[in-house]
Amino acid sequence: MVATEPGAPEAYRTRVAELPEGERPRERLERLGPQALKSDELLAILLRTGTARDDVLEVAQRLLRDRDGLRGLAASDVPGLAAVHGVGQAKATTIAAAFELGRRVGALEGETRPQVTGPEDIARLLQPEMELLQQEELRLLVLDTKHRVLAAPTLYRGTVSAAPGRVAELFREAVRRNASKIAIAHNHPSGDPTPSPDDIEFTRAAVEAGRLLEIDVLDHVVIGHGPRRWVSLRQRRLGFG
Repeated sequence: MVATEPGAPEAYRTRVAELPEGERPRERLERLGPQALKSDELLAILLRTGTARDDVLEVAQRLLRDRDGLRGLAASDVPGLAAVHGVGQAKATTIAAAFELGRRVGALEGETRPQVTGPEDIARLLQPEMELLQQEELRLLVLDTKHRVLAAPTLYRGTVSAAPGRVAELFREAVRRNASKIAIAHNHPSGDPTPSPDDIEFTRAAVEAGRLLEIDVLDHVVIGHGPRRWVSLRQRRLGFG
């Protein structure tokens, strides 16, 4: 029995341990598969235990509610999660690791390297992670002659600019791998993918540097929030002369 408010009548809440064994999240997953469980139940399995005050399902539901669902939870950093009552450092790292594994699986295509044939492929590979970021990051896709991804490093965190040092850094990995093509992407944490004047100038400088190095810049994609919330600067002919 748990009181909902001081002085209020006590309300009974069924705890996971009080559920029939076959209806508990872990047992349901084993019997029905993970797709049959709701998000709060899957999260409860990761958390494993609740607190003296709150059942593990209640902790999971509160996390999802306070973080505005799975998207907000996935964007949360470990220190922020660890500070939540009922979570702590160990559970926070478990949650972060689970989301990172999901992002990595989403970036794979079977046993082959992903291939970039247009801006849609760049967005598909990078948006699931980059749209969750709370600060701007510049990512690079280094491609082979068949446009397959050789590497996908993060180059910078912070505002993208046309500083010569940053432009030169774009090509370092491509030169090291003897690659002939790259694609660029960065996110706008505001959610609006409209390219800024700095984005366009940075793209123009990158394309010009690529011509000198004989490394093609296939595209520069700006990523916002939500389905198809991205902009290809090549498609809009911004910075590509």
